[in-house]
Amino acid sequence: MQKGFTLKERDFFKEPFNRQEIKTILKEAPVSDMFNFNSPSFKKTGLKAHDLNDDELIDLMLGEPRMVRRPVVIVNGKTYFGASQKVLEEIL
Repeated sequence: MQKGFTLKERDFFKEPFNRQEIKTILKEAPVSDMFNFNSPSFKKTGLKAHDLNDDELIDLMLGEPRMVRRPVVIVNGKTYFGASQKVLEEIL
């Protein structure tokens, strides 16, 4: 691990995000960047992505953490959602 590098891990199934945390993590990014539309939990809802606004997407993530696109990684103030191992290796 690099010198000065701090790693904070959070199991958001045990400690779910709240609405303000989601908005802080997103900054200016669209909510859809953080949402896992491929989640079986989302597919079970029968909802269509294009029918949902940002608040509805956040409500779904608050109610079911499996709908958060994982992993959520923040490095030097930039947030990566669903980054592959290759991408993580490159940014770390």
